[in-house]
Amino acid sequence: MKKLLVLVVLIIVVFGVWLSFSGDNSEAVETTSAEIELQPYENFYASLAQHCGNAYQGGLTTAPPGDDMITFEDILVVHFRECGDTVLNAPFHIQTVADGNWNRSRTWIFTKHADGLELRHDHRKPDGSEDEVTMYGGLQYGVNEDGMQIFQSVPRTEETGIFRGWRIEIDPGVRYTYGTVRGDEWSWRIDFDLTNPIDLPPAPWGHE
Repeated sequence: MKKLLVLVVLIIVVFGVWLSFSGDNSEAVETTSAEIELQPYENFYASLAQHCGNAYQGGLTTAPPGDDMITFEDILVVHFRECGDTVLNAPFHIQTVADGNWNRSRTWIFTKHADGLELRHDHRKPDGSEDEVTMYGGLQYGVNEDGMQIFQSVPRTEETGIFRGWRIEIDPGVRYTYGTVRGDEWSWRIDFDLTNPIDLPPAPWGHE
């Protein structure tokens, strides 16, 4: 009788240890899966990087009334020029149809942090020196989707009391869109055709 009781107790103990191990192991598997799951902003960054080494032509699709900084006739080119694990540089070239000259002053810089993306604008003069207004931008804000990211300009938002910033969209192999937003509306919007790579432009000013 005593031997039977000891055997029953031993079975219960072993079964309990097995359950404990199984539970811990399952939790570990779930944690590992969660850790390797990519966040939408990482997928967004990867979608940009897919086009690294290529350039694409685009055009202005929306502009504020009366503002002719860029016209609907100008030729616009984005070049996904430098793509690292955490930093991607995409120069933005503008050929003014009025005189045929190229403005190669702008480079969009996307930086991937542990908790989101950051967008900055590197502006240069023709001699390569920094423009008086440069490296402005902001951190990813609110929306976090594979195909769209919004970045806030804190100074402009605080100045106007209306959300101000940038909205970037990408449909890999189809379309890349860059624009500025006020509230929920586009103020500037430029669309690039990703179906047709073009000849690579020269390096942007200051990045030769």
